Amino acid sequence: MDAKLILQLTGIVLGLLYLWLEYRAHIGLWLVGLVMPVVHGVLYYKAGLYADCAMNGYYVLAGLYGLVVWRRAPKSRQGGRIAPTPGVLWVQLLVVGLAVQAAIYVLLTTFTNSTVPFWDSLTTALSVVAMWMLSRKYLEQWLVWLAVDVLTVGLYLYKGIPFTAGLYALYSVLAVGGYLRWRRLMHVPPSKG
Repeated sequence: MDAKLILQLTGIVLGLLYLWLEYRAHIGLWLVGLVMPVVHGVLYYKAGLYADCAMNGYYVLAGLYGLVVWRRAPKSRQGGRIAPTPGVLWVQLLVVGLAVQAAIYVLLTTFTNSTVPFWDSLTTALSVVAMWMLSRKYLEQWLVWLAVDVLTVGLYLYKGIPFTAGLYALYSVLAVGGYLRWRRLMHVPPSKG
């Protein structure tokens, strides 16, 4: 069996587990999120998706950060309450996202042979924003992930990793379900105790 295929299949299993845990707002998502980036990082490197590869180093760090943030929240709050993203924060997230994309784009066009620097840097920048939003349990992180997932399907099909593209197509559908579930959970009162 080809190494790219093994990495794709392993990444699919881990990705589905991660998404199921995220959907349930379960802290275990951060543990899976420490292993999954290693698998995907190797896959993306082999496919020439250098920003996506580097992004997985960020995912490991973000996983550690998210685990700490969720564990420090009082048990009665189950890692903190889901909340809507404050309006003023959207402007800040847009500025940060554009700056991250510009920096990654420059790095990709200057130091790599990337054939998709714009799209690779865009999906990576959006992922940085979405992961931070997830660590803070902002509801709309699902919508940012939906944008990442839809763009990534086309990018990964173009780069010849169709099974992983299929995983992201499934992520797209599940992001809608996750958004609807978290929106309902946002209105559930915290448990006493």
